[in-house]
Amino acid sequence: MQRLPIPLAAVLLVAAAFASDLVPRLTLSIHTVELVATGALVVILFDGGASIGLRRFREAAVPVVLLGVPGTFVMAGLVAGFAHWALGIPWMTSGLIGAAVAPTDPAVMFSVLGDREIEGRTDTILEGESGANDPVGIALMLGLIELATHADETFWVVVRVFALQMGIGLLVGIAGGFAEARLLPRLGRSAAWISLAFAAAVFGIAAVAHGSGFLAVFVAGLIRGDVETPRQAELLRLRKRLATVAEIVVFVALGLTIEISGIGAGRWAEGLLIAAFAALLARPAVCAAVLARVHLDLGERAFLAWAGLKGAVPILLAAFTLLHHVDDAQRIYETVFVVVLASVVIQGSSIPFAARRLGVEGSASEP
Repeated sequence: MQRLPIPLAAVLLVAAAFASDLVPRLTLSIHTVELVATGALVVILFDGGASIGLRRFREAAVPVVLLGVPGTFVMAGLVAGFAHWALGIPWMTSGLIGAAVAPTDPAVMFSVLGDREIEGRTDTILEGESGANDPVGIALMLGLIELATHADETFWVVVRVFALQMGIGLLVGIAGGFAEARLLPRLGRSAAWISLAFAAAVFGIAAVAHGSGFLAVFVAGLIRGDVETPRQAELLRLRKRLATVAEIVVFVALGLTIEISGIGAGRWAEGLLIAAFAALLARPAVCAAVLARVHLDLGERAFLAWAGLKGAVPILLAAFTLLHHVDDAQRIYETVFVVVLASVVIQGSSIPFAARRLGVEGSASEP
């Protein structure tokens, strides 16, 4: 049986973190990493959306939306409550940690599931959720940062920022996706590059309009995924290679922002406890609650509950707290890094076993 490997990019995250310890000159600034990670995630999310396509997305739209939107909020709330009541972390800091670790990560999930067939709708749900809850998590984090950095704001600022990000991002993504769908069939060999440039433009327009550029890119990718173009197979391979390179770049860049030797025992303990709570209690509870009325086999439900891996996006969200000089930002960043490390190493390495034992593993996909 072919294994579902831990993504190479996740290994590089750890290697880069150790490298920044050994050679401090390699350490990147948070501002640089934000730019690198944003560009990489545009490529990854666009490829993820295009790989699913609207037709496939419609088959799993209900569980994807339930996990991606209310599921992300519930997950953030459960983690925040655990961090506050069980670990004694202040509420604002707990809320920011919860928002950071709530999303599953598209870079990790698309890599882990990309070369295998998972039976039923499970793979589409996981891929769709990973693409959907990334912009949801980012919008939630931005709203909480506004609340944390402005003493005169109330929780309504979180609602306002979230609604603005999601509404504008969705509209720009739909408009951009259909505009690209009309343009692509007329293009030749340059279609893949023009398509990525179009995705970057969609992101920029949404961001300038104070919307979620990440949601816009993912939605545009979904619409683009159903468009037949000349040299389709060649363009697909090129897009996949670019997404793989982007994934490696973002993990290496994020790894170069952290010094593992500088993470104290307290942060390791907090991170490992939060990772265990998120994987063993919070994620299963979220899946059971939001998917209660969705028709899925028991094995599919169990696999969805276990396969909510964390990755580059939670670390990037934690980096936002450093960029905005939030109180306790370094604590948040280090704790989230430990959560991601535990998720990738423990959950990631167990995915092949879980898929086999839960009966959701199918045959390998065609190269």
